[in-house]
Amino acid sequence: MHNVSRRAALRSAIAVALAPTLGSLVLPGLAPAAAGAESWTAKWIWAPSSATNQWVAFRRRFRLAAAPSEAVTRIAADSKYWLWVNGTLVVFEGGLKRGPNRTDTYYDEIDLAPYLDGGDNTIALLVWHFGKQGFSHHSSGKGGLLFQSDLRTGTTTSRLVSDTDWKHTVHPGYSHDTSGPQANFRLPESNIHYDARDATAMTGWRAPGFDDSGWTAPTDSGAAGSAPWNSLVRRPIPLFRHSGLKSYTNASVLPGTGQGSTPIPAGLPSNIQVTPYLKVDAPADAVIGMQTDHYDDGAGLSGIEPGTAYNVRSTYVCTGGVQEFESLGWMSGTAVRYTVPAGVTILELKYRESGYDTDFAGSFSSDDAFLDTLWSKAARTMYVNMRDNYMDCPTRERAQWWGDVVNQLKEGFYTFDTRSHALGAKAISQLAAWQETGGVLYSPMPSVIWTAELPVQMLASVWSFWTYYLHTGNADAVTGAYPAVKKYLNLWSLDGDGLVAHRAGDWDWEDWGSDIDARVLDNCWYYLALDTAAELADLSGDSGDVAGWRARQNSIKASFDRVLWNASGNEYRSPGYTRDTDDRANALAVVAGLAPASRHRAVTEVLRTHLNASPYMEFYVLEALYLMGAATVAEERMRNRFAAQVADPACHTLWELWDKAAGTDNHAWNGGPLYALSAYAAGVRPTRPGWTTYEVIPQTGTLTKIDTVTPTVKGDIRFGIRRDGTEVTLKLTSPSGTTARVGVPTYGGSRPVIKANGTTLFSGGSFTGGVSGLGRDGKDSSYVYFTVRPGTWTFTATGTGRLDNLALGRSVTSNNSLENGDWGRSRLTDGKLTSVNRAKGFTSNEFASADIGANPVWVEIDLGSDTDLDAVRLFPRTDTSAAGGGTAGFPVDFTLQARGDGSGTYTTVRTVTGQSNPEGAAQTYTLTPATGRYLRLRATRLGTPAADETTKYRLQLAEVRVG
Repeated sequence: MHNVSRRAALRSAIAVALAPTLGSLVLPGLAPAAAGAESWTAKWIWAPSSATNQWVAFRRRFRLAAAPSEAVTRIAADSKYWLWVNGTLVVFEGGLKRGPNRTDTYYDEIDLAPYLDGGDNTIALLVWHFGKQGFSHHSSGKGGLLFQSDLRTGTTTSRLVSDTDWKHTVHPGYSHDTSGPQANFRLPESNIHYDARDATAMTGWRAPGFDDSGWTAPTDSGAAGSAPWNSLVRRPIPLFRHSGLKSYTNASVLPGTGQGSTPIPAGLPSNIQVTPYLKVDAPADAVIGMQTDHYDDGAGLSGIEPGTAYNVRSTYVCTGGVQEFESLGWMSGTAVRYTVPAGVTILELKYRESGYDTDFAGSFSSDDAFLDTLWSKAARTMYVNMRDNYMDCPTRERAQWWGDVVNQLKEGFYTFDTRSHALGAKAISQLAAWQETGGVLYSPMPSVIWTAELPVQMLASVWSFWTYYLHTGNADAVTGAYPAVKKYLNLWSLDGDGLVAHRAGDWDWEDWGSDIDARVLDNCWYYLALDTAAELADLSGDSGDVAGWRARQNSIKASFDRVLWNASGNEYRSPGYTRDTDDRANALAVVAGLAPASRHRAVTEVLRTHLNASPYMEFYVLEALYLMGAATVAEERMRNRFAAQVADPACHTLWELWDKAAGTDNHAWNGGPLYALSAYAAGVRPTRPGWTTYEVIPQTGTLTKIDTVTPTVKGDIRFGIRRDGTEVTLKLTSPSGTTARVGVPTYGGSRPVIKANGTTLFSGGSFTGGVSGLGRDGKDSSYVYFTVRPGTWTFTATGTGRLDNLALGRSVTSNNSLENGDWGRSRLTDGKLTSVNRAKGFTSNEFASADIGANPVWVEIDLGSDTDLDAVRLFPRTDTSAAGGGTAGFPVDFTLQARGDGSGTYTTVRTVTGQSNPEGAAQTYTLTPATGRYLRLRATRLGTPAADETTKYRLQLAEVRVG
């Protein structure tokens, strides 16, 4: 999110020695949980003193009579560790940033049996002590390692523990170099500085045969439970996955020698978390720098002081000869930039990818490449923001801002397998555990250097707890937070109007941007939080609290429209608010369920015409539009607002703000389209906790094909829908333990016939017949509903309406058209969405200039009868580009007008001024609600001429669709 100032010749560098390269994405298996409470006999050990950015190496040799069948090992480190067993890398970056609560420390658990042998064995660990605070780490102020392994062979169990029988040394290669730009204060990590000249004695130190006789016994820092680490909390998320060393995408063109001060950009396949590696033949004293292209990410954000957004970087000082090094502190970006002095021979540049252990199990695809790309970029943004905790961004802050987490939770349920759920449970637990004694909740946490309350983000957090339970069925994760929820919500009060009183907190922030109607937003967020509080109270066994929470909800609901609906503006607007209508506030009224259905058409118009929400709150604008059935408006907002991000070829992720330069370009709070498309366009959403029941009610808008996979705790839900003229086909594969409610869309067809697995179930407006495992669940003007048991179901509906394209095959008139073998009025509605020979579309005759306001060109489509008009899609000419590039002949200034059957009067239903060049993409325009038989496009300013006639301006389109 944001901060507003308030202000290893291996010769020996550590990862030279990063052991043999493992296969891609290696993750050691986690041991099952030990029965009962853990009994600790290990001692915390460290060097005699601690320092910031300190690296300490540990070794322990031991002998086993036979290879163990099990070796459940518990490891705690302050702050991170890398573990080798008998020379094999087993754990890459173990440990979690400290702070399950204000006092305690996480530990990892892993079974080391697969790596141990009968006879001699060697454990080696490298531990990195951060030694400073951050936005996601509570520093204890002291480095430490705690290791305990219960080794079972047959019926005998022995225990290996950390104590003064171990050997240690402060790694001489690493130092805390404070010269040059430093990692910003929000990060507990420091820059890595490794001097291979000082590390020659460490060559091969992780191998069993290494001579550690010069190492000394570590200092005993106390038993498990000792301060400053206190009680130990088992790591609630999987160990991080990691790959072997990989080649860069541009490896074939990387130089073979250093380029001096000119950085060498080594390309990555996406925006990912990496540790960079090098192998060089270099003279002693050569200094190599490593950082990513995102090193100074987000420095342009308002409120970020210059020089306070630097991420981590690495410096390697060479010893003479062939040597290799991997910088173990992860970075993120789309390229690693190596600065290699001239005279250095580059033998290899590679990287290792690591990250949260989950797979991209969810998917979304459609017939619209734009929306597919948008979904995919949102998914990639999600993953790069997962590691120790959910992060706002993986660069500037790496912080668990809870406003971001609320959005990330919803996106993650449709993106990753269920291992990702643990990160959400951890976030909930931490938020509650870090509550201040007076009841205030704050984020990011764990942190003691930021403790400011952002009130509406905390309300959003509370609301999201029930969302988490609905998707996971994990009651323990949310009921444990109820006391904190109760304490926090009781800090809020109602005012004389029966609405919630504004709470400024420490940072009175509702969203980035301006035109924010805080009173409407406050009441929506509090109402949503109250709903979760009532549900959690009942789930937690505190049913006596339910009535109080519901009473507050009822008070807000009773007063909301009376006080906050502005009848003259036909919008939600609080008294005294004088700025532009707030799309966020109107959207959240719908999401909260406070806006009655009678207001939906007006609110839809607000959301079509007002664009104040930042990418963070755009999440809720899109959700509101789908909740109101305005799928085409939602699509239009996505296509318009996300156009630059989808078109950006250099960026695999989504931006913090609409202006890329104004923030980071990898902010997961911007993933609203992912959720909207999966949960609403595909329509797959849980209705009872843990997906025991769920619904599939697609809102396809202008899409004619959707395929989606939704990963759930019950298994994958696979759903697809196809629209072909007046026929619709839906296919659902539903997992065991579920009941699905399927809405088969009729698209306004008057007498649809619906079959399930070949059997007719609905005809002539009524249900008929039956299929085992399927039930009837009513109908409305848009859908016929069925409930289905687990299995594969295929529904076909014939005789549905053609709301996808009312204009198809309809007659077209115009006051100015060129008619020949390629162009003509009838080509505008022939169903061909691209320009091809003998069917290029519509073109007017030529004009000398773009400005034709004195003689506008119009084309009019006769839809056959009066019908509700929702949206128009204009498909540009595609056979020839415009002079200078882009699309030729697309109108710049125009209106869309409707005329009823028998009427002589046209009503303007959309005015477009300054339309940017569509660059070959279809453009969707939602309309002011209207009914009409005739739809006219009237152009007063034309776009760039075609490249083959650079002085001739024309109105040119391949196709028009009306919905």
